[in-house]
Amino acid sequence: MPRFEMMFLGYIFYFFASDGNEPIHVHASKKRQQKDATKFWITTDSVELARDSGTVEAKDMKNVLAFLRANHAELVSGWMAYFGKGKSKR
Repeated sequence: MPRFEMMFLGYIFYFFASDGNEPIHVHASKKRQQKDATKFWITTDSVELARDSGTVEAKDMKNVLAFLRANHAELVSGWMAYFGKGKSKR
């Protein structure tokens, strides 16, 4: 079950309750959440692609990354508010 959501360009960005043991990250897909969605690591100062499963179209990837980077603080805050802890990938 998703625990956090943001939207941009028709994509939903979210994490799941079961994600708390991993470094901070978000999943992205269009219209609905799915477990095999494209995954982005939230690093200490940026965002990087972790796994591209094709749920973010290639033509949108640059804009999606820019959006996530611009909302870095909100992503970290949402993770910390839900899990109470979190570690960045690097």
